[in-house]
Amino acid sequence: MSFFAILLALMIEQARPLSIGNPVFAGLRSWARLVRRNLDTGQVAHGWLAWVLATAVPALVAALVYWGLWPFSTVLSFAWLVAVLYVTLGFRQFSHHFTDIRQALEEGNDNLAREKLAQWLHVDTASLPRAELLRQVIEQSVLAAHRHVFGVLACFVVFWLLGLGPAGAVFYRMAEYVSRNWRGRPDGTPSAALRRAAAKGWEWVDHFPASATALGFAVVGNFEEAVASWRGEAERFAEGSDGVVLAATSGAINVRLNARDGLGEDAVSARPEPQLAHLASAVGLVWRSVVLWLLLLALLTLARLLA
Repeated sequence: MSFFAILLALMIEQARPLSIGNPVFAGLRSWARLVRRNLDTGQVAHGWLAWVLATAVPALVAALVYWGLWPFSTVLSFAWLVAVLYVTLGFRQFSHHFTDIRQALEEGNDNLAREKLAQWLHVDTASLPRAELLRQVIEQSVLAAHRHVFGVLACFVVFWLLGLGPAGAVFYRMAEYVSRNWRGRPDGTPSAALRRAAAKGWEWVDHFPASATALGFAVVGNFEEAVASWRGEAERFAEGSDGVVLAATSGAINVRLNARDGLGEDAVSARPEPQLAHLASAVGLVWRSVVLWLLLLALLTLARLLA
């Protein structure tokens, strides 16, 4: 059932993507804001309590509805599974940014591409050289694909095997959301305790999904280079799980992505600077990974049916 639910959710999402301001996203944002306002006292214990409530309660609701529908109707439980995956999973929640930027670059309109990237990332990109612009697009695209597709799939599968239905997909997306939303602001909110809880919680949640994404990129890309980059150079690209995904991407499609201070004359610096063709390589890497995931899920579903 999980394979067909994922496949149907992806197909619906491609045909009719959710808008950013949809009621479901608005409700989840309101829930996270309510938890933060009522529990953010600056104490470590309250910070962790807020994080658990913000992420686990929506996931528990998704599981309870699934469990409640299952005894009465397999069709309704399947429909709920598809609905939850439709909300949490999909390319169209971010791919329009990549498509617009890629089209502008292909037309030679670098200024428009910089404007589109600035709108996506909410940063100043006016002075970015072309190579850096391409690098930023590749990095943000693969990270978005991980957070909106592959990470959701990995967490969904783990929770599904534990009998928790679609709870994993909701839990993953809520953990990712609060890790972004509960960062420091000019007014001093949230507290340091809440920020640390959100960041650390996300680090734990995304550890396995990031490794699964990196492994998938390695299998469908340059395996040896991707694995070597992932195992030996992840910390040079970014902290935590982002570094794992970017390192695997850099090796899988043989492109030089950003690295932090301390980069020497090694495999990373020897890779070519990003070119327009690398955008197509990144797209191919992502879609081949999707096919790999669907194949693995189909085999898993078949094994469960035959067991």
